[in-house]
Amino acid sequence: MRHYPPLRTGARPAAARTALTRQTPQTPQPRFAATVARLAVASLYAELCLYPKPGLVSPFDTGSHTDMDATTFMRSLFALRHYFKQTCCAGLRDAPFAELKQLGIDAETAMLKATRGINTHRGAIFSLGMLCAAAGQLQAHGLPFTPSALRAAMLARWGDALALHAAPPASDSNGLRVARRYAASGAREEGALGLPSVFDIGVPALLAARARGASPDMARTDALFALMAHISDSNVYHRAGPAGAQTVREHARRFLDQGGTANTNWRASALASHQEFVVKRLSPGGAADLLAASCLAIAISHLSERPIHKSNPP
Repeated sequence: MRHYPPLRTGARPAAARTALTRQTPQTPQPRFAATVARLAVASLYAELCLYPKPGLVSPFDTGSHTDMDATTFMRSLFALRHYFKQTCCAGLRDAPFAELKQLGIDAETAMLKATRGINTHRGAIFSLGMLCAAAGQLQAHGLPFTPSALRAAMLARWGDALALHAAPPASDSNGLRVARRYAASGAREEGALGLPSVFDIGVPALLAARARGASPDMARTDALFALMAHISDSNVYHRAGPAGAQTVREHARRFLDQGGTANTNWRASALASHQEFVVKRLSPGGAADLLAASCLAIAISHLSERPIHKSNPP
């Protein structure tokens, strides 16, 4: 069993400064973009390390998967770190969606190369990438980093393009085929609506748990189960069809009805779900991606409250 440590994260002449300012009035801010990228990587790392986490890969076991483990996710995670900085820089300079899309395509290629063809973070590339770009927009315009502002910036700048992006493309993926067959939601549909599962479910669940004194891991567990209870996860439909999706929702709702992590037996309950999901090969990977995005949204909202070098997710 592998254990992973916590992630750590010349003056110009006046005339030259004036000329540079005149040529690039909204110069990207690499330091800010690097900070946002570290927050994105830390959020994905926090999701990976969460345990027990029904059917999903963690440093403790491979969940319902035989083709990947935590090391696979770590390779993917570090392959994506430059992408998150690039998307934030693109948001800072008001880049069109076509540029963000190409950055995402390149990031997926880098991910698949790092994992030897295994899809670990395809949904996260899209959702966390859009949040990084939206953070860049807010920074460029001097706006607050609240979750609602992040969502508004994403829809105001790229909403029309995101809606077009949700239309079925010429090429196919497992998620797209499942979405057509079962009307299950995927990253494209989430993006077209401004990531409602992040801002309406994941973020409120994290904030509510932390407000009652839950630890960060307990808050993430509550948020994960809340997402599992509400979304139609294309990952689950692909692996187990409607019956599997119903099992995921039933387990999640039962966990929440029992009080979530406020219940003293929450860990045993989550572990029992994990063990059953492994037997049935259920893996709510879409919920996991949205949990990481929810953690990132809150982490970005804290940027104005702390030194720029810190990068701890909620």
